[in-house]
Amino acid sequence: MGGLSMDQAFVQAPEHRTKANLADADGIPVIDLSPLAAGDKAGVDALAAEVGRASQDWGFFVVVRHGVLAETVARALEAQRAFFALPADRKAAVRRDEAAPLGYYESEHTKNVRDWKEVFDLVPREPPPPAAVADGELVFENKWPEDLPRFREALEEYAEAMEELAFKLLELIARSLGLRPDRLRGFFKDQTTFIRLNHYPPCPSPDLALGVGRHKDAGALTILYQDDVGGLDVRRRSDGEWVRVRPVPDSYVINVGDIIQVWSNDRYESAEHRVSVNSHKERFSMPYFFNPGSDAMVEPLEEMVSDERPARYDAYNWGNFFSTRKNSNFRKLDVENVQIAHFRKDRS
Repeated sequence: MGGLSMDQAFVQAPEHRTKANLADADGIPVIDLSPLAAGDKAGVDALAAEVGRASQDWGFFVVVRHGVLAETVARALEAQRAFFALPADRKAAVRRDEAAPLGYYESEHTKNVRDWKEVFDLVPREPPPPAAVADGELVFENKWPEDLPRFREALEEYAEAMEELAFKLLELIARSLGLRPDRLRGFFKDQTTFIRLNHYPPCPSPDLALGVGRHKDAGALTILYQDDVGGLDVRRRSDGEWVRVRPVPDSYVINVGDIIQVWSNDRYESAEHRVSVNSHKERFSMPYFFNPGSDAMVEPLEEMVSDERPARYDAYNWGNFFSTRKNSNFRKLDVENVQIAHFRKDRS
């Protein structure tokens, strides 16, 4: 397992703990992407409209018949399980640090509380451009475990399939906003996309800890594979209640991130979510975080701004924002981590 033992660092404030018997998130749209393969324009337009409604109402949706081969997913899952089954010292050999934030890590913090999980981060493309930071540069180089020969091959194959799906989804988002289909593609020329392998061991106190604390994803899109154990919770927009996103076989959960919220000038809103743990079963998930290049300036798109709906955000540099967020994963901060709310024009 993860070798984690319960202590005060994991304990959530009472108002952020999981309630027993959480309700299912009924109503999250399940969207069939097969019209994309058919190339039927009317079908694709209808699909884009569905994606738009889901992004507006939930900030989340589930996709099926997405075109990712089952064998590709199975190989990635096998590689993930093999890695987390390694002894602690073998995992520590590819441990990440603040200067080189890829590889294995087991003490990540969200909202200044330690998460009940262990992770392995990798980037799909090597060498990706370093993200600029104020006091130097982060080194984004993959640390591959030497004793798992098929690990790298399986994850690189999976990354290719994810990128293909990500660009299809990006095009649907653009269409849904009334933009030309390739409008957003240029932002991803030198992308800072990364893949995370998550392992949530059984937790002795699932009423006190979380696998990942409440948060919103800072990037553009997240494409999440989750196993059949379940644990992904979303804060429902209609009433603010936490509800459980039950696993759908052969699906991905698509999460609209903060960048798309800003680009759309608040037409779409990224959803707050978290991961609950349980006391009897380990859980695995694989999110693909689709992020633009580090030099991208993020601001409302000109097509989304008008006299009636002026820009709601000041521009910010994605590389600086991403690096600041990354650093907070390693330690507790004295101040709140950077959020898009800090760039709101109407903040007071």
